[in-house]
Order: sequence, then structure tokens, then C-alpha cells
Amino acid sequence: MPQIDTINRRIVLAARPRGLPTTQDFRLEQAPVPEPADGQVLLRTLYLSLDPYMRNLMEEGGTSYAPAVPLGEPMVGGTVSRVVASRHPGFHPGELVLGNTGWQDHALSDGSDLTPLAETAQPSLALGGLGMPGFTAYVGLLDIGQPRPGDTVVVAAATGAVGAVVGQIARLKGARVVGIAGGAEKCRYAVDELGFDACLDHRAPALGERLAAACPDGIDVYFENVGGAVFDAVLPLLNIGARVPVCGVIAHYNDQQPPPGPDRRPQLMTTVLQKRIRLQGFVILDHYGERFEAFRRDMQAWLDAGQLKLREDRVDGLENAAEAFIGLLEGRNFGKLVVRVADA
Repeated sequence: MPQIDTINRRIVLAARPRGLPTTQDFRLEQAPVPEPADGQVLLRTLYLSLDPYMRNLMEEGGTSYAPAVPLGEPMVGGTVSRVVASRHPGFHPGELVLGNTGWQDHALSDGSDLTPLAETAQPSLALGGLGMPGFTAYVGLLDIGQPRPGDTVVVAAATGAVGAVVGQIARLKGARVVGIAGGAEKCRYAVDELGFDACLDHRAPALGERLAAACPDGIDVYFENVGGAVFDAVLPLLNIGARVPVCGVIAHYNDQQPPPGPDRRPQLMTTVLQKRIRLQGFVILDHYGERFEAFRRDMQAWLDAGQLKLREDRVDGLENAAEAFIGLLEGRNFGKLVVRVADA
């Protein structure tokens, strides 16, 4: 469906999902393009970021860091947009900006949530490796994980937007890196292209035994963004003093009830105590004020030097965002998932 400048398409939350979302939980609506009032800018979305945290915001009550998306309102999401019209003194038509205007063609902003962007050949990187996912990897690994030369660092979702950056930064810091990913193709990419020392397919049997063989000296840092069976395989291998930054548990986002099987909390707490493990959750919104400039400087330097690679999984068309998001929760994406809503 082509974008029409007088019509604003938006994808709204139609129902609260039960388990994995379906396309029926979303609805594509059309409305007139809004007019900016004094102090506002009208934005046209070029790229929309799709990220796992959005699943949490589909639940009643939301999270500790963001409210739930109201039924009938557009889904939230980071965006790269072009200023179409402005009644704000700080922005001018034609400017490229980073914002959070969600799943829609056009949006109004008072400018407080916008960051000007330089014109580049790939502006969507501001939603991935040079944006929130890359920043999550940087802060979680360096500030909480604190990898040292010779450490063994394990990261799940190893070719995703966060995991791929975690592994590459860990290698730059002199660590040995073992990735866990879904499928042989992703594992080959992690080793051959991203420089991981090893990568294991979590869909193959006996993950725990294979991980133990890949980490003969145990695990010093585990970057947790998955949970579930992957964490079960990691837990017995954590070394004394291991660090576990936690930024997500995508394996549980669609749970409607506690997972089956024995209560694992006693094993977890005993391991945390006896091995003196640092297990720390973090929300990246808390760190922009103090750490973002260092992140942007370091990431750009690593990219310019060819020491780090970023891969996008790009979907064309706002109308395909819901299906792409469901695929993200199922692990079908390969790299940072973005929707190209309009030509840059």
C-alpha cells in the first residue's frame, strides 16, 4: 500500500495478546495527516524500529519504565523521521531526526523527544547499532559485565541487535566469546563474520552438554537477554565472581503462567550465593545522561576502523510491521529488525 501524503496510516493495538501476539491483535487505521500547532513539528516516518520490549507494553499495566499501550492507540517504537512542516523554532522542514513516534506514517512532536541526525547512507543505524540496542550492549557488557582479557563471555541471541554488538565488543576487550543463536546459518555468521570463537544452535539437542564443552574453563560473563532453557544451560557453568547483566528475557514474554517443571529458584539463589555472582538487571533509559556520548564515540571509532559489523533485517511497508514483530518474538529475524516506511 503506497503512502499518501494526505492520509496517515497507523497500526493500533486492537486487543491484549494471550501468549504470542497474532495479527488480529493489531489494526491498520487511516486518518487525515495532522496539522502542527505552534511549537510543534510534523514528522514523516522513514524507518521504524521493532524491538522485543514492545511485547511487554502490550500487557495491561505496562512496565516499571513505560506505561502500557492503550487499546486503540498506535504501537510505540523508535523512529527515524523527516521534518515535513515546522512551527517550532528549533526544527526546519527537511531535517532528519530520531524520535519515538511509533507505528504510523506521520506524527506530531513538540521537539522534546527529537534528536537531530546527520544525513548518512544508512540513517536506520540510529535505531540499531548506533542507537538503543547498541547502547544496551555497550552499557550492559562494559559497566556490569566488565569483561577482562582471557574471560569467557557467553551471549544468547548472538546475531540479534544487542547480542551481535555484545560479542564483538567482548572480543575487542580480549575475551573469548561463545554465542548461542537459533539455527546453523546464524551460528556460522557469528563465527565467520562477527569473529565469535564458537556459536551453538539452541534448537539442537543437549545444549547444556555442548555449552560445557565449548566453555571448558567455565563462564565469566553471561549477557542475559533470553532466559528459559538457555539460562538453565548457563547457570551450572558460571564461575566464582561471574557477572550476569540482564536486559531481557524474551523466552518468557509470551508466558501466561509459570513454566512447567521444578522450581529453579533454590538452585539459582544457591549458585548466586556460593559463587558470589553479580546478577544485575538494567533499563537502558537510566544511562543516557552519563554514558551515551562515550558509547557514540567508541562505536563510531570501531565502525570506522572496520572492527565491528552491523547487520539489518529490513522489512518494507508499515502494513507488514505486525507480522514482522511476531517473527521477531519467534526468532525469525537475522540482525536488527527495522521497517522501511518511506524512502529516505
